[in-house]
Amino acid sequence: MHVMTKKAVSGTYLSKNIWSGVLFGLGLAAFIDETVFHQLLHWHHFYDLSTTDIGLVSDGIFHAFSWFSTIAALFMVADLKRRNAYKVKTWWGGVLVGGGGFQLYDGIIQHKLMRIHQIRYVENVIVYDIVWNGIAVLMIVFGVLLLVKKKEGKAVYEQS
Repeated sequence: MHVMTKKAVSGTYLSKNIWSGVLFGLGLAAFIDETVFHQLLHWHHFYDLSTTDIGLVSDGIFHAFSWFSTIAALFMVADLKRRNAYKVKTWWGGVLVGGGGFQLYDGIIQHKLMRIHQIRYVENVIVYDIVWNGIAVLMIVFGVLLLVKKKEGKAVYEQS
Protein backbone atom coordinates (compact mmCIF):
# COMPACT_ATOMS: atom_id res chain seq x y z
CA MET A 1 0.00 0.00 0.00
CA HIS A 2 1.27 3.46 -0.94
CA VAL A 3 1.30 6.01 1.89
CA MET A 4 1.27 9.67 0.89
CA THR A 5 3.36 12.12 2.85
CA LYS A 6 1.68 15.16 4.43
CA LYS A 7 3.39 17.38 1.84
CA ALA A 8 2.08 15.24 -1.05
CA VAL A 9 -1.44 15.29 0.42
CA SER A 10 -1.41 19.08 0.89
CA GLY A 11 -0.11 19.48 -2.69
CA THR A 12 -2.97 17.34 -3.98
CA TYR A 13 -5.52 19.37 -2.05
CA LEU A 14 -3.91 22.64 -3.12
CA SER A 15 -4.24 21.56 -6.72
CA LYS A 16 -7.87 20.46 -6.20
CA ASN A 17 -8.72 23.79 -4.57
CA ILE A 18 -7.20 25.70 -7.48
CA TRP A 19 -8.69 23.50 -10.22
CA SER A 20 -12.15 23.43 -8.69
CA GLY A 21 -11.99 27.23 -8.51
CA VAL A 22 -10.79 27.47 -12.11
CA LEU A 23 -13.59 25.20 -13.33
CA PHE A 24 -16.16 27.16 -11.36
CA GLY A 25 -14.77 30.44 -12.70
CA LEU A 26 -14.92 29.14 -16.27
CA GLY A 27 -18.49 27.97 -15.78
CA LEU A 28 -19.59 31.16 -14.05
CA ALA A 29 -18.05 33.48 -16.65
CA ALA A 30 -19.53 31.39 -19.47
CA PHE A 31 -22.94 31.38 -17.74
CA ILE A 32 -22.91 35.16 -17.29
CA ASP A 33 -21.76 35.67 -20.91
CA GLU A 34 -24.47 33.33 -22.20
CA THR A 35 -27.24 34.75 -20.04
CA VAL A 36 -26.47 38.47 -20.31
CA PHE A 37 -24.92 38.94 -23.76
CA HIS A 38 -26.56 36.08 -25.69
CA GLN A 39 -30.03 35.78 -24.18
CA LEU A 40 -30.93 39.07 -22.49
CA LEU A 41 -29.15 41.66 -24.65
CA HIS A 42 -29.12 39.63 -27.92
CA TRP A 43 -25.68 41.06 -28.78
CA HIS A 44 -24.35 37.86 -30.30
CA HIS A 45 -24.45 34.06 -30.33
CA PHE A 46 -21.57 31.74 -29.54
CA TYR A 47 -21.22 31.09 -33.28
CA ASP A 48 -22.36 33.91 -35.57
CA LEU A 49 -20.90 32.71 -38.88
CA SER A 50 -24.06 30.88 -39.94
CA THR A 51 -27.82 31.09 -39.52
CA THR A 52 -29.65 32.23 -36.39
CA ASP A 53 -30.73 28.61 -35.82
CA ILE A 54 -27.12 27.45 -35.80
CA GLY A 55 -26.30 30.35 -33.46
CA LEU A 56 -29.00 29.20 -31.04
CA VAL A 57 -27.75 25.59 -31.14
CA SER A 58 -24.21 26.81 -30.48
CA ASP A 59 -25.54 28.82 -27.52
CA GLY A 60 -27.15 25.67 -26.14
CA ILE A 61 -23.90 23.71 -26.38
CA PHE A 62 -22.03 26.63 -24.79
CA HIS A 63 -24.61 26.79 -21.99
CA ALA A 64 -24.25 23.03 -21.36
CA PHE A 65 -20.45 23.49 -21.12
CA SER A 66 -20.87 26.19 -18.48
CA TRP A 67 -23.33 24.06 -16.52
CA PHE A 68 -21.15 20.93 -16.54
CA SER A 69 -18.06 22.92 -15.61
CA THR A 70 -19.83 24.52 -12.66
CA ILE A 71 -21.31 21.23 -11.43
CA ALA A 72 -17.96 19.42 -11.71
CA ALA A 73 -16.35 22.20 -9.69
CA LEU A 74 -18.98 21.95 -6.97
CA PHE A 75 -18.48 18.18 -6.70
CA MET A 76 -14.77 18.86 -6.22
CA VAL A 77 -15.56 21.44 -3.52
CA ALA A 78 -17.86 18.98 -1.75
CA ASP A 79 -15.02 16.43 -1.73
CA LEU A 80 -12.57 19.02 -0.39
CA LYS A 81 -15.00 20.03 2.35
CA ARG A 82 -15.60 16.38 3.27
CA ARG A 83 -11.85 15.95 3.68
CA ASN A 84 -11.58 19.25 5.59
CA ALA A 85 -9.20 20.48 2.88
CA TYR A 86 -11.21 23.35 1.35
CA LYS A 87 -9.21 26.61 1.30
CA VAL A 88 -11.49 29.53 0.53
CA LYS A 89 -8.83 32.08 -0.54
CA THR A 90 -7.11 29.57 -2.77
CA TRP A 91 -10.45 28.56 -4.29
CA TRP A 92 -11.48 32.19 -4.97
CA GLY A 93 -8.07 32.79 -6.54
CA GLY A 94 -8.82 29.90 -8.88
CA VAL A 95 -12.30 31.28 -9.60
CA LEU A 96 -10.89 34.65 -10.65
CA VAL A 97 -8.13 33.09 -12.75
CA GLY A 98 -10.61 30.72 -14.42
CA GLY A 99 -13.23 33.38 -15.10
CA GLY A 100 -10.68 35.93 -16.27
CA GLY A 101 -8.89 33.31 -18.37
CA PHE A 102 -12.15 32.36 -20.06
CA GLN A 103 -13.02 35.99 -20.73
CA LEU A 104 -9.56 36.81 -22.11
CA TYR A 105 -9.62 33.71 -24.33
CA ASP A 106 -13.08 34.71 -25.57
CA GLY A 107 -12.03 38.31 -26.20
CA ILE A 108 -8.78 37.55 -28.02
CA ILE A 109 -9.16 34.12 -29.61
CA GLN A 110 -12.88 33.91 -30.39
CA HIS A 111 -13.55 37.61 -31.04
CA LYS A 112 -10.40 38.66 -32.86
CA LEU A 113 -8.51 35.63 -34.19
CA MET A 114 -11.31 33.20 -35.03
CA ARG A 115 -13.92 35.94 -35.53
CA ILE A 116 -16.76 33.53 -34.66
CA HIS A 117 -18.55 36.41 -32.93
CA GLN A 118 -17.95 39.91 -31.60
CA ILE A 119 -19.00 41.14 -28.20
CA ARG A 120 -21.36 43.56 -29.95
CA TYR A 121 -21.88 44.44 -33.57
CA VAL A 122 -21.33 48.19 -33.53
CA GLU A 123 -19.09 50.53 -35.48
CA ASN A 124 -16.71 51.30 -32.61
CA VAL A 125 -16.31 47.81 -31.12
CA ILE A 126 -12.81 48.62 -29.78
CA VAL A 127 -14.35 50.26 -26.70
CA TYR A 128 -16.18 47.02 -25.88
CA ASP A 129 -13.02 45.00 -26.55
CA ILE A 130 -10.92 47.14 -24.21
CA VAL A 131 -13.47 46.92 -21.39
CA TRP A 132 -14.02 43.16 -21.91
CA ASN A 133 -10.33 42.26 -22.03
CA GLY A 134 -9.41 44.81 -19.34
CA ILE A 135 -11.84 43.24 -16.88
CA ALA A 136 -10.44 39.82 -17.78
CA VAL A 137 -6.88 40.92 -17.05
CA LEU A 138 -7.93 42.45 -13.71
CA MET A 139 -9.67 39.22 -12.73
CA ILE A 140 -6.55 37.20 -13.55
CA VAL A 141 -4.28 39.61 -11.65
CA PHE A 142 -6.46 39.58 -8.53
CA GLY A 143 -6.79 35.80 -8.76
CA VAL A 144 -3.03 35.33 -8.96
CA LEU A 145 -2.57 37.73 -6.04
CA LEU A 146 -4.92 35.59 -3.95
CA LEU A 147 -2.98 32.48 -4.92
CA VAL A 148 0.45 33.83 -4.05
CA LYS A 149 -0.27 36.51 -1.43
CA LYS A 150 2.13 36.33 1.47
CA LYS A 151 0.87 36.49 5.03
CA GLU A 152 3.31 36.47 7.94
CA GLY A 153 6.08 35.15 5.69
CA LYS A 154 4.11 32.18 4.34
CA ALA A 155 2.04 31.84 1.23
CA VAL A 156 -1.74 31.68 1.76
CA TYR A 157 -1.89 28.21 0.27
CA GLU A 158 0.55 26.96 2.90
CA GLN A 159 -1.48 28.38 5.82
CA SER A 160 -5.09 28.05 4.75
